[in-house]
Amino acid sequence: MPSKETTIIQSDIQTILNAPLDWSAFYGRTVLITGAGGALASYLVATLLGLNDRAGGDRCRVLAMVRNPDTLTARLGPYLGRDDFELMVGDVVQPIAPPRKLDFILHAASPATGRQFNSDPVGTLRANVIGTDNLLQLARRDQVQGFLLLSSGEVYGQTQAEMISERDYGYLDPATVRACYGEGKRAAETLCVAWAHQFGVPTHIARIMHTYGPQIDVTDGRIYSDFAADILAGRNLKIMSDGLARRPFCYVTDAIIGLFTILLKGEVACPYNLGNDEAVLSIRALALCLARQAFPELRLEVELPESIDEALYPKTILTGGQPDLGRLRALGWTPKVPIIDGFRRTVASLREAALLD
Repeated sequence: MPSKETTIIQSDIQTILNAPLDWSAFYGRTVLITGAGGALASYLVATLLGLNDRAGGDRCRVLAMVRNPDTLTARLGPYLGRDDFELMVGDVVQPIAPPRKLDFILHAASPATGRQFNSDPVGTLRANVIGTDNLLQLARRDQVQGFLLLSSGEVYGQTQAEMISERDYGYLDPATVRACYGEGKRAAETLCVAWAHQFGVPTHIARIMHTYGPQIDVTDGRIYSDFAADILAGRNLKIMSDGLARRPFCYVTDAIIGLFTILLKGEVACPYNLGNDEAVLSIRALALCLARQAFPELRLEVELPESIDEALYPKTILTGGQPDLGRLRALGWTPKVPIIDGFRRTVASLREAALLD
């Protein structure tokens, strides 16, 4: 990855900061972001540092916690050396000792792909259960103003509901490897509710669904990552499943604005769905949309597999496709970026990053 932000990422950050939120809540505060090397969390880092560039003197301090130092150059490289940015290398399942008192904690530390669930189910569970508990202890100690858990739509399990609201739950078999993620996020949410109830910690919960953008890893095995890799290589779009599952595809700017909306305006200990209910497509429909509408000049075809490798592409347990976003919309949030625009921005940024590297 390049040593500076692409022009697309810079534009995205300004779009986020133009959202009508009380950004002054972060002035002069210290914010810990765990899992900061991830695609979404790195945008949280970039947003707060971008806010500092606007705010001038009354800036916040961003503590970015990562487990793997290799992620530094991958997504956080552009921010190294800034005096308002501090790096913490460590694992959230171990005792955490921030160098200063915290005002906000944004917890994004967790494996998030099917391949990772298969290869490290123990680490997935521990990051969500032990890690969340460790961070909630810090939140109580420092009397933080806000704690945000980046949860997942996988908490819903296998539900037949066409429209999934925050009150809908389905079957989730704990005796499966894949359940390490859904069960881990369920436990993390329950911890947030318990600490809010018993100790008054102001916890907030975002159930994120299928978010993509310029910081995706095109090798992580997620379908939108695979498609981005195919487009960059100019090869046909390969679908590694039957392609019939419907998903809400949300561009990163909408997701980040949603996260800050939940943190700053959401009800304590209350989960909020976060996705794009205006961009719900089957995997096949997404592939056709990208090939024929977003990148027609490449003349790409869509290919279906003869067989499916469950080890590389384990099936998700989330069967519904349409999130009910009424609770989040009531806070004044709405998705803005259509699929075609979002994927064009994603691919353009990835191309620019390759040139800057």
